[in-house]
Amino acid sequence: MLLIPAIDLKDGHCVRLKQGDMDQSTIFGEDPAAIARRWADAGARRLHLVDLNGAFAGQPKNMGAIKAILKEVGGEMPVQLGGGIRDLETIENFIDAGMRYVIIGTAAVKNPGFLKDACTAFAGHIIVGLDAKDGKVATDGWSKLTGHEVADLAKKYQDWGVESIIYTDIGRDGMLSGINIEATVKLAQSLTIPVIASGGLAGMNDIEQLCAVEKDGVEGVICGRAIYSGDLDFAAAQERADQLKA
Repeated sequence: MLLIPAIDLKDGHCVRLKQGDMDQSTIFGEDPAAIARRWADAGARRLHLVDLNGAFAGQPKNMGAIKAILKEVGGEMPVQLGGGIRDLETIENFIDAGMRYVIIGTAAVKNPGFLKDACTAFAGHIIVGLDAKDGKVATDGWSKLTGHEVADLAKKYQDWGVESIIYTDIGRDGMLSGINIEATVKLAQSLTIPVIASGGLAGMNDIEQLCAVEKDGVEGVICGRAIYSGDLDFAAAQERADQLKA
């Protein structure tokens, strides 16, 4: 089970939001590269970056911080990034800079042709982020709810060649209320590509529950507020996950 620390970038700082609300942000660090180093030293095997300003602007906005993180840990582990990625040139620039995976969210729903082209041009590097509430996909920084069912879109993207799906229950994100295990497993069982759980990770109990369903196709979990607030000790959690796999 991959435990993937999240670094959410806003105005060059590392922050956490509650339910995607830019006005409800807590700064957890002024130096994102130092925070990336902290998680690498704690045993992380992948890092999850979100350009929050980019997500709302529709283009990358935290390039300085992103490049500093890649310089610090990019040679040691895969780094994945989402937020404001809307064209092939942006993807190419990030991959050239050392980014392993690029996460396409809103653009996957609104511009499926772009996603298809991205999967063709950058095979093995494209992850889709599906954010959902009550099984329906949300877009535009979670501000708009679509009529699309998560599983229907995920199956289509799987056929196009995406590497994996990050599934976020937006009602739980940043709330420390527990991962929506049931919905995550249901999605994973309907696909042949891996699913990464996201939204609401609260503590060790979630990690143990996720390890129990790894065989169903749940590859990892995004670790956000819980590892910054101290509700979850990241190094201990990764160690526990490894024990459960052994």
